[in-house]
Amino acid sequence: MRIDKFLNSVNITKRRSVAQDMLSNKVVEINNVVVKPSKNVEVGDTITIKYLNETKSYEVLQIPTTKSTPKSLQGEYIKEL
Repeated sequence: MRIDKFLNSVNITKRRSVAQDMLSNKVVEINNVVVKPSKNVEVGDTITIKYLNETKSYEVLQIPTTKSTPKSLQGEYIKEL
C-alpha cells in the first residue's frame, strides 16, 4: 500500500491530501529515508513524521485491506515508538 494511502487509512492523517502535502514537504521518512507519496509500506517498516514541535515514530504491524479503519483498531496496524 502506498504511504499516502496508509497514513490516511490508519488514521494518522485525516485526509489523503494532508498526507500528500506532508510527503511533498519532506517531513515523512520510512526507515530514515525521506520518501515520495508513491512509496510502498511494508510490515516492519518504521515511519517517522517530523511535526513542528515534535517527532513521532510508528512501526507498521500490518497493512489494512480496506480504505479506512476505525480509530479503535489503530493499534492492530501501527505501534507508536
